[in-house]
Amino acid sequence: MEKEFVKIITENQGIIHKVCSVYCDSEEDRRDLFQEILTQLWKSFPSFRKEAKFSTWMYRVALNTAITSFKKTKRQPDQNGLTIDNVQLVQEEYDPTTEEQMRMLHKAVARLSGIEKSIILLFLENKSYEEIAEITGITQNYVRVKMNRIKHKLKKLMNTEG
Repeated sequence: MEKEFVKIITENQGIIHKVCSVYCDSEEDRRDLFQEILTQLWKSFPSFRKEAKFSTWMYRVALNTAITSFKKTKRQPDQNGLTIDNVQLVQEEYDPTTEEQMRMLHKAVARLSGIEKSIILLFLENKSYEEIAEITGITQNYVRVKMNRIKHKLKKLMNTEG
């Protein structure tokens, strides 16, 4: 069972890194959350029934762990913590306008609530509303409503930043 767990985690560790990047500003916090998510995945692994895709189950455990951790700390996000440097973009040419827009987007996302961050992360990962609903445990209709509200909130936050 341990070998299977390590193999699957290694193949899907990008999910954990993405969740940690969205919920944590500092490298130390990301490492701590990464370890906490791994611990929760290991504890939950025997109960994984393979009814859903492993990545769906992994997102659910990772996001629930991150949200729980986020709620426990009840901290305000560091307004200067998320920068374009936190994201690796592949671009042919440097575009200062795009860089500024990405910086503003990351700053705005940092100000969202825990569940809002989860939904926007999954949306930016090109997950369907159906997949987002399955991962977050909320209805598809509620995902659509929340996504609409999140888009408006992000626009408002980005307009006040710029």
